[in-house]
Amino acid sequence: MKYYSLLLVLLLTLTCFAQSVEKDGKIYKVKKEKIFLGDTDVTETLSIEEKQDILKQAAIISDKIKAQQKAEKATKKLEKEKKKAEKSQKKAKKAQKKAEKELEKREKLQNNFEKAQSNLKKAQSKYNKLKSKGKLSPNDEIKWLEKLKKLTSKLEKTKSKL
Repeated sequence: MKYYSLLLVLLLTLTCFAQSVEKDGKIYKVKKEKIFLGDTDVTETLSIEEKQDILKQAAIISDKIKAQQKAEKATKKLEKEKKKAEKSQKKAKKAQKKAEKELEKREKLQNNFEKAQSNLKKAQSKYNKLKSKGKLSPNDEIKWLEKLKKLTSKLEKTKSKL
């Protein structure tokens, strides 16, 4: 990112000032439509062909600089889009993890409900068997009824959590 910024500043500096063109070992600077050799204006002293040649080279350099600037802008735009895509991907992963946790929680609650239901059925059937055989004393019957009451309340709690 630092390099892109530095390159951008450098290119803007070059475009703000004169375009340097080298011809016949001399470095000419082109500002708008005037040609300078050092600090002196040599536009009028050059032949028409030399002027056109120098101006063409300056235009080519200017076009290259503009193309580089466009490429930089496109690169920056791509980087921004890439960052946006990464952010949205992270959000999607986070949402997926949250959904998976919620699903696990629901499955656990469902298993707890089924377990409580099966415990209650087993206890009720055992109680009914013992009662029908007459093997329950009054104290045992009270204990069994309390046990069934606890299992029923446990079942209701797990059902309400679902």
